[in-house]
Amino acid sequence: MKLLIVWILNALALLAVAYFVPNIHVADFLTALVAALVIGLANILIKPILVIFTLPITILTLGLFILVINGLLFYGVGNWLQGFEVQTLSSGMIGALVYSVFSWLLAVIVIDDKKDK
Repeated sequence: MKLLIVWILNALALLAVAYFVPNIHVADFLTALVAALVIGLANILIKPILVIFTLPITILTLGLFILVINGLLFYGVGNWLQGFEVQTLSSGMIGALVYSVFSWLLAVIVIDDKKDK
């Protein structure tokens, strides 16, 4: 049940990102649900491989290159899905950062971890 709630919260966060960040557009809530799922899968499957391949540059930039990787994944999902559009890489980087913050805030507000323990 908690996984379903987190998925819906991530879709809501994606709709908020589309509202606040220019050059990011989401067609409707169903598209946001699919996009949140695909972003989550990309973060689970593709991001670790990219982090390993770019480890030297990530170390040289003191970890800031992770923002570029997150932006690339966000931008890639935006170009791959119909109805979810990320027009530039820079808006993808900003969108990924704002998406992370909104997802975290919504999870902190809605999900009560103390009750589960």
